[in-house]
Amino acid sequence: MQRKNYFLKTNPHKKRSGFAMIMAIAVIIIIATIMALSLALTTETSKRTVDLYLYEQTALHAKSATELALLDIAKNGCINNKNIIFYDESGTNPMYDANITMRYVYTGPTTNVAGVNCDEYISYIKTLEQNGSVLMDVTVSPRADQNLSTEPIRYFRRTIQKL
Repeated sequence: MQRKNYFLKTNPHKKRSGFAMIMAIAVIIIIATIMALSLALTTETSKRTVDLYLYEQTALHAKSATELALLDIAKNGCINNKNIIFYDESGTNPMYDANITMRYVYTGPTTNVAGVNCDEYISYIKTLEQNGSVLMDVTVSPRADQNLSTEPIRYFRRTIQKL
């Protein structure tokens, strides 16, 4: 007995359905949309990660700048302003700038070790326990020549430290 293959022969009077082609196009469109959303989320997540890393680094550098300014005050007496440049691990590439403005809480103007008067002081204190404090405004930002982030990052910290 001979087997006949009718599936390769087409009947010109029979209409074929295009449902499989429509489903294939729909699946391709759905996969393309998912891939586009995935790519958009990946780029946004990496940008957010870089910005968060830089923000945390500036916060840590602000604390370090505050402690370094207190050390300089302990060594040299009052200073009104201080600018600090933080370098990378090799010590050759500047990464962050810190600007510190200080105002002192004293009963009157004082002089530092070099004999320079402290210009910025607040004298409306009530008790002697309040005497001898410093109000520090610390601003830390990445260097302008560093193209690390698409948005400007600046960290501001205000502290009152007892001398």
